[in-house]
Amino acid sequence: MREHSAYIKKGLPRMSKKLINLMHIAKSYGDNVILDDLNLYIRENEFITLLGPSGCGKTTTLRIIGGFETPDKGQVLFDGKDITALPPNERDLNTVFQKYALFPHMSIAENIAFGLKIKKKQGIHRRQNQIRLKARKPGRIRAPLHRFFERRPAAENCHCKGLSYEAGNEPKVLPLDEPLGALDLKLCQEMQYELIRLKNELGITFVFVTHDQEEALTMSDTIVVMNQGYIQQIGTPEMIYNEPVNAFVADFIRDSNIIDGIMMKDRVVEILGTRIPCVDEGFGTNTPVDVVIRPEDVEIVTPGEGFMDGDITSVIFKGVHYEIEIMAGGFEWLVDTTQFYTVGTHVGIRVIPFNIQIMNKPESEDEEAAEIDV
Repeated sequence: MREHSAYIKKGLPRMSKKLINLMHIAKSYGDNVILDDLNLYIRENEFITLLGPSGCGKTTTLRIIGGFETPDKGQVLFDGKDITALPPNERDLNTVFQKYALFPHMSIAENIAFGLKIKKKQGIHRRQNQIRLKARKPGRIRAPLHRFFERRPAAENCHCKGLSYEAGNEPKVLPLDEPLGALDLKLCQEMQYELIRLKNELGITFVFVTHDQEEALTMSDTIVVMNQGYIQQIGTPEMIYNEPVNAFVADFIRDSNIIDGIMMKDRVVEILGTRIPCVDEGFGTNTPVDVVIRPEDVEIVTPGEGFMDGDITSVIFKGVHYEIEIMAGGFEWLVDTTQFYTVGTHVGIRVIPFNIQIMNKPESEDEEAAEIDV
């Protein structure tokens, strides 16, 4: 059995009871293993995101939760009840997939009403009005989202309408398979806030699938980073970003400088032939390690004032900051800074010890740094 210490939800805020429990889930298609002994629990009213590259098993996990796939092994418990073999229509959840079809002759509000009628819900008009009111955002320059509910499918992206339809049915759990993938950036950002608000106001548990790191960091209470059918790490957005457990998580959640190093002793690491101070301990002496330094933690200084000098090879304006590459010590350093520099400038590099993170070398390929087209 494959075990990951990353599975433990250390440091997560206490929430309500466990609503969904996936126990020892395995799923294969022929010789292709998709999930291998996956264990995961989801709490009531939690916004949990399954994050990872294409083919990592996140969508298969979502489909198993929704009842659209049956695991080869393991159990799916919902509120303490075994629902592993239950069909989707007998589960108290509605799944929004990447491609979602609604009735084109109905407005979004009418689609919601139809769904409520099928579910034999009462107060259809009351529920429509509640959703319209919750979509109002006073003071916005753009047309408020409540107008969105009066439109027909041809006028808006079906992912948003699918979300509105399913949220209108008020399930206990709303699984979402990359519902914002086809939206423009501005609308995508607005819908991220809408999702957070729906979760808080309706008390629905969200299980969100994405390969977009920004979406995961923005919306989630909990992020589950997956790769090659295994859970790499579970934690809050802050934990995943600031304390990745291996090179894959560090590089997938955000571009990082990941450098081969030697832990000389406690608080001293050697990279690229240079010994520098760090804050990590307990790795032993002369131990091969991975050294992770975030681009925003690299400071550009006058040559000779840092631990290494180099030359700027690339400068890209990213809107809020500049993304700069510096060749130093035979390594292409990635640096984020608000200061503009010209290509060819000779500079020094400095990083404070606290921002240098030491990791054990990966035990398997799925823990190595991500070099994946997502």
